[in-house]
Amino acid sequence: MSTATQKTESPAPPPAEGSPSIGTLLLQGLRSNMRQYGMLVALALIIVIFQIWSDDILLRPGNVTSLVQQNGYILILAIGMMIVIIAGHIDLSVGSLVAFVGAAAGAMMIKHDMPWGLAVVLCLLLGAVAGAWQGFWIAYIGIPSFIVTLAGMLAFRGGTQILLDGQSLSPFPDSFEKLSTGFIPEMGPYTQYHNPTMVIGLIVCAAAVWQEWRGRQQRAAYELDVAPIGLFFVKCAAIVAAVMAFTMTLSSWHGAPYGLLILAGLFVIFSFVMRNTVIGRHVYALGGNQPAAKLSGVRDKRVTFLVFVNMGVLAALAGLVFAARLGSATPSAGLNFELEAIAAAFIGGASASGGVGTVLGAIIGGLVLGVLNNGMSLVGIGTDYQQVIKGLVLLAAVGFDVWNKRKVGS
Repeated sequence: MSTATQKTESPAPPPAEGSPSIGTLLLQGLRSNMRQYGMLVALALIIVIFQIWSDDILLRPGNVTSLVQQNGYILILAIGMMIVIIAGHIDLSVGSLVAFVGAAAGAMMIKHDMPWGLAVVLCLLLGAVAGAWQGFWIAYIGIPSFIVTLAGMLAFRGGTQILLDGQSLSPFPDSFEKLSTGFIPEMGPYTQYHNPTMVIGLIVCAAAVWQEWRGRQQRAAYELDVAPIGLFFVKCAAIVAAVMAFTMTLSSWHGAPYGLLILAGLFVIFSFVMRNTVIGRHVYALGGNQPAAKLSGVRDKRVTFLVFVNMGVLAALAGLVFAARLGSATPSAGLNFELEAIAAAFIGGASASGGVGTVLGAIIGGLVLGVLNNGMSLVGIGTDYQQVIKGLVLLAAVGFDVWNKRKVGS
């Protein structure tokens, strides 16, 4: 009896801790990805504000398409610049290299009637050589990237003036201009939407959901915390809704532009490289702590060299896309493009000390600047005030990064 009484009167054991609540997981996710999620929220707020302020012009299909085409080359540069900054460097020469490659493309296609496909390949090789030249001085000679790329900025701008003799070259072949201004041709039966673009949007949705599911399974396999299945479905539904809204907006106009396909391909490739390959991990390690990375076996000189070669190729591609959109090669092309790319990277989550950032963050940062530019132009804000506002946005983004690091450190 006494034993039974003791069992009855003994206090109940504390309830076992279950899985974290949805609110707790949301807070944890926001804390660990505060900068990137913050920029997503900021982008959404900017879109809503200018959509209302511009009397619903911002999100009209024609304006959304123009927004993509106007900012495609900056987003291409932002991807490469983000990787350079993650590695702990900077590149001030990309704007001048954009102009130099555009001038070279004009000389090949317009002056010498070279087939545009061959000219594109040669221009990309030219960008790789320019990046290798700068990467050599930075990686193997040890000159700071700021100095080397500043010299490159001056040299490539001068080379542009020499190639063009101070004048513009035009027009480019129509087939080349479609690289930036063309659209995927319509196929299939007539509908109210552009069929190929809708198919691409559905494929993107399926790939995004699969990637989320795959990431969830990997976390579970390593016995890491995973979000409740309900929250997982909510996140997937939000991704699908955003992608399909964007897809239907483009499909109700002329469909997806070729420039968007180029950008999407780069996003997929570089996201995979930075997250899932050895070279990507080495870039993060090098920017985070170079001495420790060297002791761990990272070939720092080789990684730095390849980072600048990659930046040169992407700058060349951006130069081709910009020249195709402009329809001519001009001496003033690419002015301040390096500043736009650097600003996009820092707004998107890069750290001035290196080792931090994502390709998605570069895209988000570039879109924040692009929507700001487009929205302010739609409501009649002058370019002088636009520069002031963009400068304050950049300062706020970097200041938030510094504050966040101090908070975590304390």
